[in-house]
Amino acid sequence: MASLPYATRSGWPEEAQRRRHQVVLPSGIVAYRIYGPDAAPPDRTIVMLHGLRGDHHGLEPIVAHLPGHRVVVPDLPGFGESPPLVEGRHDLAGYAAWTREFHSTVAPGTVLLGHSFGSIVAAAAVAGGLEVPALVLVTPIAGSALAGPRQVLTRATVALHRFAGALPEGVGTGLLRSRLFTRAASAAMVKTRDRELRAWIHAEHDRYFGGFADRRVLLEAFGASVSHGVDEFAARIDVPTLVVATELDDITTPSEQRRLAGVFPDARLELVTGTGHLTHYERPDAVAAHVRRFLV
Repeated sequence: MASLPYATRSGWPEEAQRRRHQVVLPSGIVAYRIYGPDAAPPDRTIVMLHGLRGDHHGLEPIVAHLPGHRVVVPDLPGFGESPPLVEGRHDLAGYAAWTREFHSTVAPGTVLLGHSFGSIVAAAAVAGGLEVPALVLVTPIAGSALAGPRQVLTRATVALHRFAGALPEGVGTGLLRSRLFTRAASAAMVKTRDRELRAWIHAEHDRYFGGFADRRVLLEAFGASVSHGVDEFAARIDVPTLVVATELDDITTPSEQRRLAGVFPDARLELVTGTGHLTHYERPDAVAAHVRRFLV
């Protein structure tokens, strides 16, 4: 396997070095990173939303393969370095409203990309009135996981989260942040047989999967992630949309992604072979290549 230049900053082109910023919005403080040239025009600027339990680090492998683009990656409220929302729940409505607020303030008129849970948030935000020139969804959650191909596993995971929510605060939070919980989730999604890459992915999850603010935030966000899908909003999204699906995604199968793409008024479906839901780790080069071609 090729080396992992995106695993450390030192291997990146100078223009891809990240700069940390924060903005104070009515909904709260948001920490975010900017990568790439500051002078990039709006049509070469992308706001990216990460998945559940992640933060900006998870999307950096894709960013590293987008030289010449300006990329803005916030930590969603309650994850990474962004504190929870000042008020309200960390459910889909809360995150969609926050996305409209953040995007309109920090990078108005730019492309929006969402990965996994971020795909549902991005779709809800655009369907709710956020104006963007284009939308990119990477391994989107086509429909509710409670009705998806892994219903038994999903319901078991829901039960485990409810159990953690019923425990005393410290014990429940410890379970949700435990190495065993993280490794089980990581192992269930990784598809690559490359030992070095598998080890790196597990290490990334070990570092960042426990970076949620508190148990309440995680349980609210988790509930939103399994009970909603992009298909709820697709018909109301009339901007050009790129759907990047994967051959081995256990959360949303290729057939479900094809169904989803057909619901959008204007969508292009691209399939990345040989990988699953963690395509942002396993094949970030392929994801970035599809994004570049789409935005030409």
